[in-house]
Amino acid sequence: RAKAQVTVSSVGEDRAVLLGFAMMSFSVRHFPPVCILVRVYVLDEWADCRGASTVPCLKVLVNFSTSEQVRLHYDEESVLLNNECFYIPKCQQDRKALVDEVQKIKDVLAETRGSALRCLWEPAKYPDDAILKRKYTLGLALWSLLWPSLMLAGGALLVGLVNQWDRCSETWKKKKYYTVIYFFFYS
Repeated sequence: RAKAQVTVSSVGEDRAVLLGFAMMSFSVRHFPPVCILVRVYVLDEWADCRGASTVPCLKVLVNFSTSEQVRLHYDEESVLLNNECFYIPKCQQDRKALVDEVQKIKDVLAETRGSALRCLWEPAKYPDDAILKRKYTLGLALWSLLWPSLMLAGGALLVGLVNQWDRCSETWKKKKYYTVIYFFFYS
């Protein structure tokens, strides 16, 4: 009779599998939550622009799946500059140009009202604010390091190849020189 083969796992393997499942389940928490665009409007009170003038403030509200309503900001910098506004145009004196710029962005966002957006929310740090786009990401950091790293690797490769070429040519010259001496004296 043939016996059924049973694999026996060690305690370490079981713990590693449990750790893997725990890591996968906790990683789901770090994915960006989905928020629903609820309201887009320009505040009646304009935001201060470095004390020189005022600019229109576009405010955006979103809901999360937890039905909690928070302010949406374009990036982390806009949270720090003015925690009420999604977007503040650059300071300039032409008020009509400021209003037109904010109105264009408002119209684009109004078209997406009710649709789901990927946004980032850190309730521990900013409980009333969500971010649409990170300004500094790992991908951007890696892209910024790509060309200097390629230049460093290319330079090191070039120096290594030249050094190796020099060693090979010296060895070849010595062998050729000894061959000429051998033939000259022993022929």
